[in-house]
Amino acid sequence: MSNSIRTLARRAALVAATGAAAVVLAACGGDGADRAAGGAGHGDAGSHGPTGSPSPTGAHNPQDVAFAQGMIPHHRQALEMARLAGGRASTGAVKDLAARIEKAQDPEIRTMTGWLKAWGEDVPAAGGDGMDHSAPGHAGMPGMMGDEDMAALEKLTGKAFDVQFLTLMVEHHEGAVEMARTEQSKGRYGPAKAMADDIVTAQKAEISEMKGMLGDKS
Repeated sequence: MSNSIRTLARRAALVAATGAAAVVLAACGGDGADRAAGGAGHGDAGSHGPTGSPSPTGAHNPQDVAFAQGMIPHHRQALEMARLAGGRASTGAVKDLAARIEKAQDPEIRTMTGWLKAWGEDVPAAGGDGMDHSAPGHAGMPGMMGDEDMAALEKLTGKAFDVQFLTLMVEHHEGAVEMARTEQSKGRYGPAKAMADDIVTAQKAEISEMKGMLGDKS
């Protein structure tokens, strides 16, 4: 009897150990599976992680996709405008502002492009100048300049360029802030919402700066 009891005890211990290992493996595998599920579809509840640090393919929703797909061409146009300032602006202040805009927004374009690729979503195409002027819907985004506005800006130099550049960029920034606030309220993906926070803070400050240069006290 004692041998049988010992045998049963060993079998019970083996079953318990096997069950514990299965639980551990399921827990480890579940995390990766949840992340994969989050990347496969928008807003998968199983992939929801900590608000500030989801994985690159973690929980996101259609608003996060729309934010990235809209803000990429919006930023590209801002870069196109900023790059004109180097050879056309008359003041160091305008040139410095343009350089800061380029330094901030170029990395954001790369980051948002990475999100869209990780999510399996389309990345907005860029034309030879970095902008896709003909993309459907882009002209209707808040603050976006039309081809005529851009062509007119390219023909200006000196003080006239400074005034037009600042006037257009204020409007452009206001549009970006509007888009970012939509992401703040309706987005789900932590890094996208954090970028929206940064855009609102930085571009509102630059709007005030540009209005000051224009002598606008509003």
